[in-house]
Amino acid sequence: MRTTLRKNERGAALIETAITIPLVLLVCVGIFEFGRAYQTWQVLTNAAREGARQAILIDKSDADVQSTVQNYMKAGGLPKYATAGVVIERNVALGTNTASRITVNYPFNFMVLNGVAQLVSKGSTAGKPLTMQSVALMRNES
Repeated sequence: MRTTLRKNERGAALIETAITIPLVLLVCVGIFEFGRAYQTWQVLTNAAREGARQAILIDKSDADVQSTVQNYMKAGGLPKYATAGVVIERNVALGTNTASRITVNYPFNFMVLNGVAQLVSKGSTAGKPLTMQSVALMRNES
């Protein structure tokens, strides 16, 4: 009787492992993916700040600001830095002063989670690239 229970227990352990391992792997991959997303967002935030620092200077053109933002994103390791949308707004009202606002939009793809989302629901927008946005606002020089 005891040998029969042990054989059944081995099968149960195998099934439990087969169910648990994919879930644990999905959680681990999710941690890495969201860490990568957070790092990308940090690079975008810093790129927008660098662009705003350039935009508040009187002698800098919009092309200078755009290249500053794209160069920062390139140095930060973002592969789609050239396709990022950079919106430059100068002379934005800020109380009694004016400011420059830089908005950076970047298409971000999760490497593994997009594929998993497409497997789960093929017809939905799950798994499509999402647009990350960062905005920096700085007071203009007088």
